[in-house]
Amino acid sequence: MHVGDLTARGTLPAAWAQRWAADPGAPALLDESGPGRGWCGAGELEELTRLAAGGLRRLGLRRGDRLVWSTQSSLPAVVVNIAALRLGLVVVPVNPAYTERELTHIVGDVRPAAAVVDDAARARLVSAAAAGRIVVAAPDLEVLAGEPAGDPDRGALDRGALARGALDRGDPDRGALDTAEPGDPALVAYTSGTTGAPKGAVLTHANLLANSEAVAVTWRWAPDDRLVHALPVFHGHGLCVALYTSLLTGASAVLLPRFDVDMVLDACGRHRATLFFGVPTMYHRLAGSSRVGALATLRLAVSGSAPLRPELHEAIRASAGIDVLERYGMTETLMTLSNPYEGERRPGTVGFPFPGVEATVEAPGSQVLVRGPSVFAGYWERPAATAAAFANGWFCTGDLAEVEDGYVRLLGRATELIVSGGYNVYPAEVEDVLLGHPSVLEAAVTGTPSDEWGEVVTAWVVPDGAGPPDADALLAYAAERLAPYKRPRQVRVVDALPRNSMGKVVRSELR
Repeated sequence: MHVGDLTARGTLPAAWAQRWAADPGAPALLDESGPGRGWCGAGELEELTRLAAGGLRRLGLRRGDRLVWSTQSSLPAVVVNIAALRLGLVVVPVNPAYTERELTHIVGDVRPAAAVVDDAARARLVSAAAAGRIVVAAPDLEVLAGEPAGDPDRGALDRGALARGALDRGDPDRGALDTAEPGDPALVAYTSGTTGAPKGAVLTHANLLANSEAVAVTWRWAPDDRLVHALPVFHGHGLCVALYTSLLTGASAVLLPRFDVDMVLDACGRHRATLFFGVPTMYHRLAGSSRVGALATLRLAVSGSAPLRPELHEAIRASAGIDVLERYGMTETLMTLSNPYEGERRPGTVGFPFPGVEATVEAPGSQVLVRGPSVFAGYWERPAATAAAFANGWFCTGDLAEVEDGYVRLLGRATELIVSGGYNVYPAEVEDVLLGHPSVLEAAVTGTPSDEWGEVVTAWVVPDGAGPPDADALLAYAAERLAPYKRPRQVRVVDALPRNSMGKVVRSELR
């Protein structure tokens, strides 16, 4: 497949609109957390997202504005996300578990015009992070905080109007939607670097379309596929790969409110699912269930974000008769490498480049370099960081690898990234929090291997002279300032941290 084929349809919103018009009666999304409303069809999804786009305009939002979107998985949340892209807004997905400290950095950096959240307490946090300067709304576009900046003559947004389908059906008309250009920003997805300061990766409409087209071709995605969607929708895996590609292909997706072993297995059986995407922690828990055989309906189970142990591959093969497919991607590159759909899925490797993607490992143990139409446009308002991330047109992933028989095998991370439960944890950010505790003089953070989580965050601390810190108190301190997946699970007190001749902490010696 040529690069031009991956972007020929322009943008995802335009391609979605074509798909919905072609088969408006096709099932699209089922919200398992909703009030038993049944399947949302393709034509209904078009209408709901058009109405929601009108609601966003009533909040004062216009093309190019940034919208913080911090929700759990639900149909109303997905509708707002799609509506924002159709209207030409730039969506900023944010983990709902982020604390006020984390939110303040993102909101201050990206300067959104509004936010959509699905929890009143989170609305207060986002409003506080923005010093009350933005409007914060629920997924049904009920205003929770702040004042809309729209034209007062348009009238206030009726409470719960989207949920009742009562928004002005003429605002905006179809001609005002799906007009974003391929090079326009679509998402600003925050990802940390080795400094621990989160940076916004700008993904264009062309990036999103190229990614979904390549994934659909490689994994043979078709309209009769049905995905059990248990991934977080604020994460690239759950949003850009699972949700957006399902809509592009005309397939259907069952939205689960969270990952739960029984929920996943029930959904696979009840809906005759063909697709499931997860991270190793999910597969570890599924394999431990006596009902894991329910996965046998799947034609494809995909794992990413961390290596899947060979023993786990074998356990799922033996109990459910399926071979999990491992793949590799990053926020900045979206999907990059995949084990083959047909042919050997080699445990411990992440396979070959997706269509249109070029990936190279110049020597064993060197980092993976990537270029192609799904590689991001750069870091939000950080030209120096963007320039440093590229070498001669290639994006430098920081992930070390080797190639055997064409299969790429990841060896480690030059950035000392920790992957816990499929989420990226950057030591420097956690260390900065720990150093704020009065009993901590020095701190270093590493990952400790875990069969369930892949790695658990471990804090190594040097006490500040008055004896060792209370471990429970330190963990509680971190819990107030970090999302759950970033919080240390173990505290180890040491007399000194190992350092090299330049004074830099050598984390590899902390074991």
